Amino acid sequence: MAGLLLAAGGGRRLGGRPKALLDHRGRPLVEHAARALRDGGCDPVHIVLGAAADSVRARAELSVYGTSDNPDWAQGMGSSLRVGLAALADSGADAVVVSLVDQPGIGAAAVARVLAAYEGRGSLASAAYDGRRGHPALFGADRWPAIAASAQGDRGARAYLQEHADALTLVECADIAEPYDIDTPEDLHRLE
Repeated sequence: MAGLLLAAGGGRRLGGRPKALLDHRGRPLVEHAARALRDGGCDPVHIVLGAAADSVRARAELSVYGTSDNPDWAQGMGSSLRVGLAALADSGADAVVVSLVDQPGIGAAAVARVLAAYEGRGSLASAAYDGRRGHPALFGADRWPAIAASAQGDRGARAYLQEHADALTLVECADIAEPYDIDTPEDLHRLE
């Protein structure tokens, strides 16, 4: 079971501060998000970088993870999802758990719970918070080509998940995680 961390955004609403480099508990946020995937049971873990990729690599300890650069990161999350799925295509993984760098309230426990929903290479599961779909999400490997083909703009896999809602297993995680995003300066107080 692979983990995929989307960490390419430029933090436009944060005044151009890349979210991957935000300080959280004394280290860059990207380290915490990648560790949550690994500690939740994902191996390998792959990180898609974009904005300030060289600075992220210089400041963050990422040597145990695979990384890819998304040259089209400014086009949105969809392009990063495509880059990440392509990077994992030959990994032999039966599924991938996809997480976002800007959600520090989602840790290893939620990753592990979503991973437990795996039933085969056609699996499709997502964390839910009080019944509402959120992250992380699990995509069985047989679904990767169609998900990549539908991933556009900032919507990522949202359209695919809506079209395949009947096949989606929602995994309630509100008791073990908080799905808030770090999007604006007003959200920075959530970092420690």
